[in-house]
Amino acid sequence: MSSTPRTTASDPSFIYSLRAVTEAAARAAYDWIGRGDKNQGDLAGVEAMRDALNGMPVGGTVVIGEGEKDEAPELYKGEELGDPSSALQFDIAVDPVEGTSYLAKGMTNAMAVIAMAPRGSMFDPGPAFYMEKFAGPPAVRGKIDPKAPVADKLKVLAEALDKPVSELTVYVLEKPRHKELVSRIHAAGARVALYPAGDVAGALMAAIPDSGIDALMGTGGTPEGVISACAIRLLGGEFLGRLDPQLPSEIIAVREADLDTSKWYGVDELVSSDEAYFCATGITTGLLFDGVERTRSQEKTQTLMIAGPGGERQILTTWHPRPKGQ
Repeated sequence: MSSTPRTTASDPSFIYSLRAVTEAAARAAYDWIGRGDKNQGDLAGVEAMRDALNGMPVGGTVVIGEGEKDEAPELYKGEELGDPSSALQFDIAVDPVEGTSYLAKGMTNAMAVIAMAPRGSMFDPGPAFYMEKFAGPPAVRGKIDPKAPVADKLKVLAEALDKPVSELTVYVLEKPRHKELVSRIHAAGARVALYPAGDVAGALMAAIPDSGIDALMGTGGTPEGVISACAIRLLGGEFLGRLDPQLPSEIIAVREADLDTSKWYGVDELVSSDEAYFCATGITTGLLFDGVERTRSQEKTQTLMIAGPGGERQILTTWHPRPKGQ
C-alpha cells in the first residue's frame, strides 16, 4: 500500500493539509496586532497565505479574493495557484485577514479564512462587494422566506428552535445601515448582539446549534458571505444571500454587469457541491477560537476545520516551534 497521502476531493484528511494555509496567514499577521496599520497586517497575511497555497498538491483559481488584478498584486480574482497539472482543481475563496480593523486595533475576532470547492461550484459575485444575509441553524433550513418581514422570520426561527422569540439572539454588524433592522428585531421581542465586524464568525455561530447566536441578519461583505455559505452548507445550516451594493461605484458596476439585486440566492446556489472545505485560524481571540499566542520558543494556533461531505467539524490546537533568532 502506498504511503503517499490522499488528497482527493472526498478525502476528509485533506483538511489537515489545508489548515496550514490559514495558520501561515494568522502567524504572519500576528506581528501587526494592535499596531494601527491594517494594510500592513493584511499584506503579511496575504503573502503568507499565497505562499502556502502555491505549495499545495492541487490546483485552484481564486473566485473570491483580495481584488481585481489591477488592485491587488496577490490573491486577486482569477489568479491560478498550486499545481496547474493536478487532476484536482478547486474554486478558492480567501480572506487572509477577516477583520483588518480588529487586527489593527488589537480587538477580538480577527481571523484568517479560506474555503475551497470543486471547480465551477462556487458563486462568482462579479463586482458586488456587499451582500444582505440570513444565516441560521439546521432546524430552520428551507423554512425562511428571505423576503418576509423581520418579525415573520423570527417567528419561524423561534418555532423551529422550540423557544419563544424573546429568547432569540440575532447577530448584526454595528453599522449605520442597520439601525432600522435592529429596531425591528427589538420590536419583535428578540435580542441583538452587535459587533463592529466579523460576520464570518457570526454566520457560523448562527449555523451551529446552541452557540448562543440563533441567526445572523443584515448586510456585510460578499466575500465573507460566500465563504460562510461554504461552511454552512457543510454544517447543514441555512444561508441566504442577496447582492446589496452600497458604494456608488459598486452600484454602477453591478448595474453594468446586469446582476439581479432582488434575487435571494440559497446556500446550494452559492456553493453547489458538498465536496468542499473550510478552514479558519484565529489571529486575535474571538467567539469561535483563540488567537495566536507566542512564546520565545513556540506559537500556538487554533483552527476551525469543516470538511464535506458530512460536515465533520473540528477545532485543532497546534504548537509550532519557532526558529531560533525570531
